[in-house]
Amino acid sequence: MSSPSTSVMLSVVVFTTILMAASAENFYRDVEIFFGNEHANILNGGKLLTLSLDNDCGSGFQSKNSYLFGRFDMHIKLVPGNSAGTVATFYLSSLGPAHDEIDFEFLGNVSGQPYVIHTNIYSQGNGNREQQFYPCLMVDEKPIRVFNNNEAIGVPFPNSQAMKVYSSIWDAEDWATEGGRVKTDWTQAPFTASYKNFELKACVYSSGSSSCGSSESTNSITNTEAWQTQGLDADDREQLLWVQENCMIYNYCTDYARFPDGLPCECKQTTFQQ
Repeated sequence: MSSPSTSVMLSVVVFTTILMAASAENFYRDVEIFFGNEHANILNGGKLLTLSLDNDCGSGFQSKNSYLFGRFDMHIKLVPGNSAGTVATFYLSSLGPAHDEIDFEFLGNVSGQPYVIHTNIYSQGNGNREQQFYPCLMVDEKPIRVFNNNEAIGVPFPNSQAMKVYSSIWDAEDWATEGGRVKTDWTQAPFTASYKNFELKACVYSSGSSSCGSSESTNSITNTEAWQTQGLDADDREQLLWVQENCMIYNYCTDYARFPDGLPCECKQTTFQQ
């Protein structure tokens, strides 16, 4: 969730190692482990969190707070070496069958082959909006896709349900690597992903109201902060188009076989909206 009105922006924030200065939150204070406690560790005084996967269990954490709008940055070191069959995630989600969700899933591969960045967006329980990319960029802060607000033509948009921030690592060998052809090599376990520099610029949602609607807001952010009106400038748009032309390996908006009765209606709209 990036702003109250126009679009959701997904940016490349994770590769094998990310380099970007950030004032990090504290994992002890701001998150809780929601599965695989024995496979999760908070280290360095709350500045680093590791999640591990073996053939018994994966692991994951979630933010303690829920957020209605915001910018969420995380630096992740993905599983090194042979990571086939594994999935490391960073996503936002509300609860319930009609939930909203914004996904980054990093699909592992055999040694020497790139991860696949799998993105998806759910709004009011409707997903099936996958786009996949190879990580062909070497710096972060690069947008890779935009999901515009097309409520005017009947497309639900994730702008009304508060979400928590989640990260996890789990086994998906039945589909993650080359459609499930390459299985997880459990002799390489445990598989470990590392998380640091968790930075929040967001509206905390509690007891039916958002902190951005009051005089207080997360990390002393006020309603005039730039992140709340952030959009794509000309350079961002050029970078986005370059990534989609050179790095995209799957786009639901071109999968006519999957949608024989017609592509989703948002696919017929322009990429950029004012």
